[in-house]
Amino acid sequence: MSQTTDRTTDRTAERAGGETARTRRNTLLTRFWAQRQAKVGVALTALIVALAFLGPLLLPWATGYTATAFADRPFQGTGLFGTDNLGRDVLSRFLAGGTSLILFSVLATALGLFLGLLVGMVAAYTGGFLDALIMRANDVLLAIPQLVFALLAITVLGPQGWVLVTVIAVTHAPRIARVTRSATLDVINEDYIRAAEMYAMPRRRILFREIMPNITGPLTVEAGLRLTYSIGAIASLSFLGLGMQPPAADWGLMINENRIALSLEPWGVMLPVAAIAVLTIGTNLIADSVARASASANVGEN
Repeated sequence: MSQTTDRTTDRTAERAGGETARTRRNTLLTRFWAQRQAKVGVALTALIVALAFLGPLLLPWATGYTATAFADRPFQGTGLFGTDNLGRDVLSRFLAGGTSLILFSVLATALGLFLGLLVGMVAAYTGGFLDALIMRANDVLLAIPQLVFALLAITVLGPQGWVLVTVIAVTHAPRIARVTRSATLDVINEDYIRAAEMYAMPRRRILFREIMPNITGPLTVEAGLRLTYSIGAIASLSFLGLGMQPPAADWGLMINENRIALSLEPWGVMLPVAAIAVLTIGTNLIADSVARASASANVGEN
């Protein structure tokens, strides 16, 4: 009789252990990677990132030219993809042109995320007049078109890398702050926040140790969206001549430089357009997958 009881107890323990292990494995990353579109998004993004960072290392031995070296007459068929408007090798320019776009996009997104996170958490946790003042200032910034604000700031300060990153980050911050404020309002009345306040924990520690870890879901989704918008904004500014300046190699700048001969030598435009499109699609798929994984986590908890 006791042996039967022991076997039953062992089976129950095994079931409980299995359920615990499955619950432990059911993390946000697991749910994210279980989606097919997440794998596609990561593969596309990794492909373009690898191309952008490894491409400059392949020059000049892979193509025979550096990114600024003269190859032949403008818009001629020399080389695999011809030459650009100044007679430089298109493939060399393309291989060297993605690093700045990705670096500036990541830096702008990270800075915008930090500013928006800080402003949104402080506004929601403080409340009252300060909350109203911050959010009304946010509304003013949101009313200004992003591209117009960027054009104005870069025209005044000059088309430099740090200006480009700062301007894009500042345009992202109000949108991130609204998401952060909404997520913070959902958790500031939880028991663990009240307990931290009861023990007189400093406000800075409450914000960054208690609140921030519990709003990472919506923030991760927003970060993915902002990265996508950063890529498009920086490429657009370079196309307009307000981003990277000649003779630097940049995908957005390449489109502007070679668009006049699109029907004659299309590769100078088609290669960077295709790379930017694939990168944007990849980051969009990643952001959508993170959103779905986060939503399924919330459903499971409820």
